[in-house]
Amino acid sequence: MISALPTQEQVDRIARDLAPDVVHIRMDVGHDWSDHPAIYFRVILSDEASHRDRLLEIIQRVRKKVRNELGLDELEHFPYFRFRSQSEQAQLRDPAWE
Repeated sequence: MISALPTQEQVDRIARDLAPDVVHIRMDVGHDWSDHPAIYFRVILSDEASHRDRLLEIIQRVRKKVRNELGLDELEHFPYFRFRSQSEQAQLRDPAWE
């Protein structure tokens, strides 16, 4: 049985749990380059969490928490994660990441 797709509200709760390292997470559902169902997560990290000495640990923690709490392994949608620092987003001003 396939679980229901996650909601932005669920994703927001996870982001709050991961604060202050995670500023916010945005989610979109669609298809990937091979037309398979996909969920795209855009994660804004604090500048402190984006430091080279912390980045890998933070990314792994975010992926694990999102995967576990949203039951992603039970979905037919493949999860894709992209990460950006607050400073990078401030420079790029990409509305999709807000």
